[in-house]
Amino acid sequence: MNRKPVKLSPEEIRSALAALPNWSAVNGKLHREFRFADFAAAWGFMSQVALAAEAMNHHPEWFNVYHTVRIDLSTHDAGGITNRDLELAAKIDRIAAGMMR
Repeated sequence: MNRKPVKLSPEEIRSALAALPNWSAVNGKLHREFRFADFAAAWGFMSQVALAAEAMNHHPEWFNVYHTVRIDLSTHDAGGITNRDLELAAKIDRIAAGMMR
């Protein structure tokens, strides 16, 4: 049985952000901006993130212009940031690290 995700407290979010140093909490969402060499690299990153997100059935809000990708994560069912968002943020960081070498 799937349990509804639980919204994290501000203290839990602050603590978790220590492991996600490039992310911040903005307006009740985890937020990060990525910059790539060009549009193709940004699009490739988004494609990889899309596959990871789909596998989790947890989808980001994002915005792309040329080489910049902005991502916001929140769990709508819980009304804020949950462990699912932290898990996806960590996966996104691993994908980016592999592409930004």
